[in-house]
Amino acid sequence: MIRRLVSLLLVVWALGFIWFAAALPQPVDGQRTDAIVVPTGSGGRIERGLQMLEMGAARQMLVTGVGEDVTPADFQREYDVSDRLMGCCVTLGFAALDTRGNARETAQWMADRDYNSLRLVTADWHMRRAAAELAEQVPPEIDVTRDAVRSEVSLWTLFLEYHKFLAAWTLQALK
Repeated sequence: MIRRLVSLLLVVWALGFIWFAAALPQPVDGQRTDAIVVPTGSGGRIERGLQMLEMGAARQMLVTGVGEDVTPADFQREYDVSDRLMGCCVTLGFAALDTRGNARETAQWMADRDYNSLRLVTADWHMRRAAAELAEQVPPEIDVTRDAVRSEVSLWTLFLEYHKFLAAWTLQALK
């Protein structure tokens, strides 16, 4: 009986991993939201967020998880952000150290501005866990659009992220 249960769990785990790796979230265009939120991390995220902001997909953008040593001038220079866009529309968040912290920082920032919708821009392999952590922090009436940045991800990164996602999902299910 125990061997069958263990075998069943292994099959479910393997099928879940195949789904996780094969059906990565995709980019989304054309949908307008109140805000764009970009957790720092792998390449392409900030560029995608700025591109969507410049296209008018949202009023403001939060970059969450910025290192303490990064100044707004450094950020502006590195990503070639205009003075106008930096002054009106880009907020650098320094409070988060991890994905859960990104979600907390985002929830507070959204509440402070009374926003009802956001575009979450993160790597395709990171999207499910980032969205799950965010859903735990923001009120259910906040509409979250998942805008994944395509990446060239390693099997090892997928393996690690799958387990982090399972842990986050399990913790939420136990609440």
